[in-house]
Amino acid sequence: MKQQFLAFCSLLLCITCSMDTQAQQTPSIHIGIKGGTNFTKTSTESSSLEGKYGFGYQAGVMARVDIGSLYVQGETLFNKRKTTYEAKDSGSAKLTWNAIDIPVVIGYKLVKNDDFNVRIFAGGVYSYALNNKLSTSESIQEGFKKFDKSNIGITGGVGVDYKNFTVDLRYENGLSNISKEFKSKPHSFSLGIGYFLF
Repeated sequence: MKQQFLAFCSLLLCITCSMDTQAQQTPSIHIGIKGGTNFTKTSTESSSLEGKYGFGYQAGVMARVDIGSLYVQGETLFNKRKTTYEAKDSGSAKLTWNAIDIPVVIGYKLVKNDDFNVRIFAGGVYSYALNNKLSTSESIQEGFKKFDKSNIGITGGVGVDYKNFTVDLRYENGLSNISKEFKSKPHSFSLGIGYFLF
């Protein structure tokens, strides 16, 4: 975890230094809406459990500040997440939870023109779980009574813009556990489609 955090901080430092070369350009601000799908699983250190990806969805709002080829984007998203556990001694278990995610990323436009952009980005995510539901055996249920509502993670991916439309494909890696009992960390892929209102 410390190595991931240091690598992430180094990336942000490099991008921040690069922003100095474009500081003379006037920033532009864009506000939009976004929706999409997510595929989530949770890792576990328990030898009796194996996490499987589950299908969910997301929706929310986004804001982007463009500074030349660089940009900063923040979002507030409602996420419905689902994952499945395969338990060796008691069949399968399904975990579902709702969360408010707040990702903030710094990106760079590899291809930039008036109507079309190709982007890469990386940043951090704060997630707060609203509730959770686990259908499983009693032994696993007991472990997830200690479900941690707050979670932090890192994220990165690629994106494409066409006029006011934007598409992102990103990977998110949880740095903190959602269950202290099983030391479960969420990992997810998401595909988001957005539209900038201005």
